[in-house]
Order: sequence, then structure tokens, then C-alpha cells
Amino acid sequence: MTNLLLLGFLPSGSEWIIIAVIILLLFGGKKIPELMKGLGKGVKSFKEGVNEAKEEINKAKDDIDAPADKDKK
Repeated sequence: MTNLLLLGFLPSGSEWIIIAVIILLLFGGKKIPELMKGLGKGVKSFKEGVNEAKEEINKAKDDIDAPADKDKK
């Protein structure tokens, strides 16, 4: 239900154009590529952190399951 409510607040096609123009006016044409580069690096870093956390969780899970497997033998 909440997903449907959130979809009503997302910008439509013409609103994206207005948002882009405002961003262009605020930051200028030369700053936008730098901002996008920084945003891309941030997203990449976030994904790497998530993957590392998943690996640590799986490693801890395997360490917990390993003694149980030895007891069965």
C-alpha cells in the first residue's frame, strides 16, 4: 500500500526537465560532470561495502555451521 502512495509523489516527465534546469542553474555546466563523477564513485563505494558485508556474514555463517558439520561425522 505504501509503495502505491510513494509512486504518486515521483516526478513525471516534465517535472524531470524542470529539476534538470534548476540543477543546471545552481551548479553550472562545468560542475555537473564533476558531481556525477563523485556520485558514481560514491555508489561504487557503497556497493563494495555492501558486498564486503555480505561476504563477512556468509563467512561467519560458514564458521558457525562448520563445527556442527564436524559433530555429525
